[in-house]
Amino acid sequence: MRLFILLFSLLLLPAFASAEEHGGGEGEAAGPAKIQYMEITPKFVVNLVEPKKFLAITVQVLVEGAAAEAVKKHMAAIKHELLMLFSDRSIDSLQTMEQREALRQQAVELIHKTIDKAEGVEEEKEEEPQEGHKRMKKRDYSKLPSAGFKDLFFTEFLLQ
Repeated sequence: MRLFILLFSLLLLPAFASAEEHGGGEGEAAGPAKIQYMEITPKFVVNLVEPKKFLAITVQVLVEGAAAEAVKKHMAAIKHELLMLFSDRSIDSLQTMEQREALRQQAVELIHKTIDKAEGVEEEKEEEPQEGHKRMKKRDYSKLPSAGFKDLFFTEFLLQ
């Protein structure tokens, strides 16, 4: 009898697992939001501070859910802000991996701020750090319009 119950339960197990995966459970969310990469085209080609030096950079952003529409909607403002950020550099400030990563982090913060500003969210005033406290406080974007914007990647980075 135990063998019969064991075989019968093993037979029904895939059916229950399938029902759970396809929303058979009660009170489940609609599912995880769709994550996608979006390339910002055309690539950025900007003059650097030094004469006859330029930076060619291709940027892709990682977005989740409705943030893809917000990025598309405000693409002109995002491109403008990134163009200003990239062109205000010297060739010496982009030589090491750490410097490029710092530029990437600045670009991530800039896109968050641009989307939030375009959606009508006022930027919070940051408190001045006290003497001896030089740490940057990372802002929580989880409840802002830019929450679905997750990251930015340089897929091409050429200094000349």
